[in-house]
Amino acid sequence: MIPKFASNAAAIACELRNRSSRHRAIIFDFDGVLADSEVLSNSVIAEIVTELGVPTSLDDAYRTYMGKRLKEVIETIERVTGRKLPPDFADHYQERTFQSFRRGLKPVDGAREFIEAWRDVPTCIASSSSPERLALSLEVLNMAPLFEGRVFSASSVARGKPHPDIFFYAAERLGVKQADCLVIEDSVGGITAARAAGATAIGFTAAGHIQPGHEARLREAGAGHVVASFAELDRIVRPLLQATV
Repeated sequence: MIPKFASNAAAIACELRNRSSRHRAIIFDFDGVLADSEVLSNSVIAEIVTELGVPTSLDDAYRTYMGKRLKEVIETIERVTGRKLPPDFADHYQERTFQSFRRGLKPVDGAREFIEAWRDVPTCIASSSSPERLALSLEVLNMAPLFEGRVFSASSVARGKPHPDIFFYAAERLGVKQADCLVIEDSVGGITAARAAGATAIGFTAAGHIQPGHEARLREAGAGHVVASFAELDRIVRPLLQATV
């Protein structure tokens, strides 16, 4: 059953105006937070690297490739396989991933309802994925209208997660301070990056790729809270957010 969220974000915002919260915006990671995509994308990586001669399991892919930018994924595959990949490899890899997404990509349960409940709060996506992959995923999930003009890829900044660059960039584009942002992240690298940016980091463990012990790793990386559903996230953010309406 889909959890029932606050149906009137404006009313909640009015309730929160009198609280001494400094938080004003929500920044979402995408893969593993809004899109339940990590099993699909890492399965593709495992298949490709195995085809290149290095047997790779799904768990191997999680440990080695998850959370990296496309350029970093390709560099890592070259290091692992000991070979230079052809110039068209990135296109080939992305197309296989896109085919998998077109067949089976689903949102994390409750994602749309949460976004719509907090629609009066500035929100954006800040992801390690390429702009092309984000655009395709949002199209498949029919979420593009929820984030029009507010989808930011780490390919736009000098360094990917665990460096904080993408969160500095996203906060600037939203017109808020990094310290005023709640960042929702499923990865250790993402939590580390959010903390380095000065944002409040909330760990998220609702997607299909989460393994035992992951909550503890997110807390060790600096997550102030770790939640296992959007319903739980909704309860956490209410006292933290001050909406800008």
